[in-house]
Amino acid sequence: MDNIAPSSNSLAVDPRSLDPLRTGAAAAPEKSLRAAAKQFEVVFVNMLLKSMRDAAPQDGPLDSEQTRMYTGMLDQQLAQAMANRGLGLADVMVRQLSRTAASAAADGAKALSGLTGPDTQNAPAAAPANTGAGTSIGERARAFVDRFWNHAVDASRETGLPAHFILGQAALESGWGTRETRSPDGAPTHNLFNIKAGQSWRGDSAAATTTEYAGATAQKTSAQFRSYPSYEAAFRDYANLLKSNGRYSRVLESGGDAAQFANELQKAGYATDPGYAAKLTRIITGSVLRGGLSA
Repeated sequence: MDNIAPSSNSLAVDPRSLDPLRTGAAAAPEKSLRAAAKQFEVVFVNMLLKSMRDAAPQDGPLDSEQTRMYTGMLDQQLAQAMANRGLGLADVMVRQLSRTAASAAADGAKALSGLTGPDTQNAPAAAPANTGAGTSIGERARAFVDRFWNHAVDASRETGLPAHFILGQAALESGWGTRETRSPDGAPTHNLFNIKAGQSWRGDSAAATTTEYAGATAQKTSAQFRSYPSYEAAFRDYANLLKSNGRYSRVLESGGDAAQFANELQKAGYATDPGYAAKLTRIITGSVLRGGLSA
């Protein structure tokens, strides 16, 4: 899109000179930004020259409407020529607007991180499953809530914990259902909570690569995870784990405080990721699960 910038031979304030900016903005936003900043610089210089002209006496014998018209046209072209050489104003605008765009993108990424469920210490290393072309993160998260909300409600009755707290942990552990541990034959384990198969476990299990933290250092390792016949069984086993294991007693006493629930889970050793509580709190208090409360 080399024709985005207005021609130096055109009038600086000709409205038609803005047409290339409008048509090229979508195809080449960075070039359009610089061209728009340059055009603004032209307009600014022209206004500056006009102000200087207006401040000068204009009642001489050679002053007339015609001379003022031609003087204005000359000032427009002079402004165009000065801006083409560069006064620095356009560069300042580009830097400022670029920083603003980058900041907005960062804020967007931070907001999305509350939807995607960052990788946790129990999350398999396999890439997220393909959820279909055109499916947004928000749509996947909403589908996850719709699919498992009733199971979370059942687990809530067993534990006394709010259903969206339970569903939030399942979302974090499984990446909203995209990182579920698989059996060797590819069948789902239905283990949305990434509960490991310890020595006391008598059911099926599947091996998966997981990330464990030693302080702030992350290390990949292999572990066995429980496998269930259904998602209903997975939620039931999660509720039973919290009720039967004394180290989670403070978790059950967290009431409706999302941050306390998440912090007590981390203190009890459910996760080794030092950022686990913060990630879980962000998901529980995010718009997707808050919407689930009114569903």
